[in-house]
Amino acid sequence: MGRDGVLPDDYTMATIFKLSGELKDLASGKLIHGKGIRIGFVSDVVVANSLMAMYCRYVHMGSSLIDMYCRSKKVVIGRRVFDQMENRNVYVWTAMINGYVQNGAPEDALVLLREMQMKDGIRPNKVSLVSVLPACGLLAGLIGGKQVHGFSIKMELNGDVSLCNALIDMYSKCGSLDYARRAFETGSYFKDAVTWSSMISAYGLHGKGEEAVITYYQMLQHGFKPDMITVVGVLSACSKSGLVDEGISIYKSLMTEYEIKPTVEICACVVDMLSRSGQLDQALEFIKEMPLDPGPSVWGSLLTASVMHGNSRTRDLAYRHLLELEPENPSNYISLSNTYASDRRWDVVTEVRTMMKERGLRKVPGCSWITISGKTHSFSVADKAHPSSSLIYEMLDDLVSIMTDGCGDIDILT
Repeated sequence: MGRDGVLPDDYTMATIFKLSGELKDLASGKLIHGKGIRIGFVSDVVVANSLMAMYCRYVHMGSSLIDMYCRSKKVVIGRRVFDQMENRNVYVWTAMINGYVQNGAPEDALVLLREMQMKDGIRPNKVSLVSVLPACGLLAGLIGGKQVHGFSIKMELNGDVSLCNALIDMYSKCGSLDYARRAFETGSYFKDAVTWSSMISAYGLHGKGEEAVITYYQMLQHGFKPDMITVVGVLSACSKSGLVDEGISIYKSLMTEYEIKPTVEICACVVDMLSRSGQLDQALEFIKEMPLDPGPSVWGSLLTASVMHGNSRTRDLAYRHLLELEPENPSNYISLSNTYASDRRWDVVTEVRTMMKERGLRKVPGCSWITISGKTHSFSVADKAHPSSSLIYEMLDDLVSIMTDGCGDIDILT
């Protein structure tokens, strides 16, 4: 196009931004971004204080820019684009909401959904609701999820398959398998392969392996072929429920009946299934015969089960491979240190800690949430920022004391 002397218009640029986001190619996105100013794409270039502000004059380009930066893990820049846009439609708001969800900021996504309606008076559409439901799942916010569900019913969107799929996933992650099942069993929409896979994964998440297997075979009877997501879901369910024979049977049928080639994710499920059941040698043999190189998820599955079953031979082997594959992952070193500390191998613990220090590795503290009376409270390790932190730690001390003393009959709430 450039060789022929044809200049791109705003729609061409928007498409390129979208592709840059999908490919997570931020460098190319910025290159094209700069190209626009060099060819005089906007007439008042001198007045514009940044490239983003310039392109944000075009709503569809602004949403594409937000999507590109958020997909490239540059959500702060994406928000800057969002804030500089004067005329924001539902697609722009949805792009920013989706960006927050993709980058692990579910609270910001829910706040933005409320602002979207209260500030600009814009009603969310189907895509907005589908984008925000994972935020409810991440926060285990059942009340918020129900509100989104109720809003979709008012908008007569509850028959949309993509929305119903998102509802199944949200309800299962919020701990309500019953609501997930209701969303699945409603007869107001056509179930696609994602619908079946979502319900299979929901059963697996709640330890209902038999129901997951039954749903898997029902899916096949309805003429749907399994894909990688379906297979990982049903094999994970079999693993958590100890259904080894059923899981192995499903795995073998992939190549013979559906011509599905094993992936690292699928193989990790098989290793997890075998090793959880105590068949560590069989799991190790499976790893050796894998048609592709075992990744961290494979060795991680073997490691977890080896620790659980007290097999130091396979445990040390798994650790060795994990450190080779992920030398910069602090979680591996922390796990290794804790394992040897429980064995009182203090010399090894010191060695591991020294390795971490030399490599400059430090584990980012984890964070958890709980929703009480509609308000979400977040906590990280050793966090004392909560206004009721003193009471929380007092309660934790009481619980630890009760568990240590074995006095489970004491009423700690009195």
